[in-house]
Amino acid sequence: MMRKNLFYLLFLLCSMNALAEDMPSTTPVNAPTSPVAPTTASIPEKPQSNTEQAPVVEPLVFVHKVKGKMNTVYKHLFTALENNGYYVIFEPNIGRNLAHFAKRWGKDYNKNKLESIRSMVFCNGWYANKISNADPDMLALCPLHVTLTHKQGFTRVLFVKPGQVSQGSAANSVALELEQDVIRIIKESVR
Repeated sequence: MMRKNLFYLLFLLCSMNALAEDMPSTTPVNAPTSPVAPTTASIPEKPQSNTEQAPVVEPLVFVHKVKGKMNTVYKHLFTALENNGYYVIFEPNIGRNLAHFAKRWGKDYNKNKLESIRSMVFCNGWYANKISNADPDMLALCPLHVTLTHKQGFTRVLFVKPGQVSQGSAANSVALELEQDVIRIIKESVR
């Protein structure tokens, strides 16, 4: 019953987000109504020379692509998470939920032609406690989730890296350990 309620809650949240996209944005009450002139002279940007490069930024999302059917990859990953101390608490079928809006969204629906989109929401109590002890604000990472997409015989496992999200937090070292553990599980179970 709880999973069913969580499913409906997620569906409602997705629906509300979809409706919000169609609504015009409003200006906050305390926002200035006219542009404010800068109080200091603007500093001209230094042109970037050919030898300078933009800093390398590590992606926030780990992507693991494998040739295989969605259901097979999904089952392997589910079992591996559960066997490694993670509890899968919710399994939304995002593709099926989005399909309800195909007619409404018309040509904007599924432009990438993804054949399936599923997700697993999971948690590990030990890591949740360690993160909570180090920085309670980083409980925003809990529960974790992976999203799987399938297209033309390939399934991609997508995972937001907790260690990247928690940079500057006292919980960063625990979040990095958690990130490495989940990535290890993904790589070992999904080949």
